[in-house]
Amino acid sequence: MTSSEKQIFTNIKKKGFKAKHVAEVGVWHPETSNIYDYIKMGVRCTLVEPDPKSIKLIRAHFSKQENITLHPVAVYDFNGKIELSQRAASTFVSALAASPALVNDQYQVNPADSFEVEAKTFDKIDEGDIDLLSVDIEGSEWFVIKHMRSRPTVISIETHGAIYLNPHLSEILAWMKKNGYAVWYKDNSDTVFIKPEQIEIDWKDKIKLTVTELHLSIRRTRKKLKQHLKNCCSKQLSKK
Repeated sequence: MTSSEKQIFTNIKKKGFKAKHVAEVGVWHPETSNIYDYIKMGVRCTLVEPDPKSIKLIRAHFSKQENITLHPVAVYDFNGKIELSQRAASTFVSALAASPALVNDQYQVNPADSFEVEAKTFDKIDEGDIDLLSVDIEGSEWFVIKHMRSRPTVISIETHGAIYLNPHLSEILAWMKKNGYAVWYKDNSDTVFIKPEQIEIDWKDKIKLTVTELHLSIRRTRKKLKQHLKNCCSKQLSKK
């Protein structure tokens, strides 16, 4: 588990907030779970993961954890079947216009890397009592929020990463504002929103957020320039 994946647990613990029902949509491998600490603590946890290989790993790793409910489906905007594409650690809906793999790696969807899974809207999973939600599904995060019954105290969403920006960022931010959420902090890929009347955002949090946003802006500019130069070089070589 990386430090960024541990960060949400550590930060929430410092604030004194105790979650009773934690959910994660998009787990990938069990050891990388954003809510790993809560799972091991015995807190009620709901996991959602569509990749058959990851599902097998999750079931084996957490076989002794009776506090977990695993939904082996994708979460999307409708109920039915959808096609997913997989590029290394990135599994995303093939029909998306943007995902980390498509933008940062300039990956092109390949039928050999694609597979079909069952999809559900999140209201078919969410019973309305989730108080901590983590969503990382490579560009489809909005569809979780859109159909959510709960109003968690803490919501962590993959919104950015290198050059990539979530294709539904404007919808996500508008929903957060409408429902009384504020940005608590950001890391290299996620934005963490909270209900400020339940967890206080202090001056230290505000300074850290400002510094992080500056760092992310500089990083994105550098990555864009690097990708642009790489593409220019590739075009020049192809002409020779």
